[in-house]
Amino acid sequence: MMTGNRRRFLTLSAATLAAPALPRFAFAAEPWPKEKAIRAMVPFTPGSTIDIIGRIVMDPLSRQLGQTIVIENRGGAGGSLGTAVIAKGDADGYNLLINAAAHSGAPAAYPNLSYDAAKDFSCVASFGTVPNVLMVNPSKGYKSLADFVAKAKEGNLTYGSAGVGSATHWAAERFRVSAGFKGTHVPFRGGPETLTEVMTGRLDFVFIGISSGLPFVQNKQLQALAVSSAKRSPSLPDIPTTVEAGYANSDYNYWTGLLVPVKTPKEIVNRLNAEVTKAINLPDVQAKLALQGVEPQPMTPSEMDAMNQREIDLNLKIAKEAGLKFN
Repeated sequence: MMTGNRRRFLTLSAATLAAPALPRFAFAAEPWPKEKAIRAMVPFTPGSTIDIIGRIVMDPLSRQLGQTIVIENRGGAGGSLGTAVIAKGDADGYNLLINAAAHSGAPAAYPNLSYDAAKDFSCVASFGTVPNVLMVNPSKGYKSLADFVAKAKEGNLTYGSAGVGSATHWAAERFRVSAGFKGTHVPFRGGPETLTEVMTGRLDFVFIGISSGLPFVQNKQLQALAVSSAKRSPSLPDIPTTVEAGYANSDYNYWTGLLVPVKTPKEIVNRLNAEVTKAINLPDVQAKLALQGVEPQPMTPSEMDAMNQREIDLNLKIAKEAGLKFN
């Protein structure tokens, strides 16, 4: 005769055997972030526009997450070298990419990239947009942007950038093509180096993020002639935009933000988006970003992904139609 306890045991055992096996991923995932440093790659040199902005945002983000964020600078090849490192990194929330519009320009400048700028990354959050500023040496004596263009059409001016395909390069190329003059491009590993070259007179001009260039305008070491943003910058209210000055299709969207490898779990992407949004809305962070000329550009991850793809497509189209040869 079967006892009650024996009968209950067999019933439970049968139910257990009959239940489908749960896949391993159904169990609670390991919490993120855990006690592990987070790497944030800046694919440009220290002191570059995106480096300055990235550090402003990462400081409060680190405090909010309760984890150390180690910023690594790896400049070169228009930001593609450091970006490739993150593309190959683990998609676990501990490999972040702090990048800018150069990310969207790389496919047109480097057809043989080791990564896909859209398919290998998920956009997380925008830090905002930054006007690129056309900088020249004050000793040149330019009275206006038209004056500069007239001089540029007389000869082959040299212009610097933070690398082939960088935002500084794209801003210069879009303006050069619109204004209709030739020039010789001189790439460097980062933006700050180009400013030195313009100040010494070894380069004729550069388009640089206002975050890097504004201090040199304020101390009169460099002269600002125009900004490539869609509207004037509050930091340089008297300086016209390139479009306003009469050069159609010369504006350039210099976005900045955070990306991660595409297989990073969506819950981590969403958490990062929420935390970055919280960080950039802090009054002290807003004040610091405003000093750098950063203008808000709030976006969801999906909206930023769509923007990135549009910019990639636009840059490829411009490069093809204008016959741009990157070197």
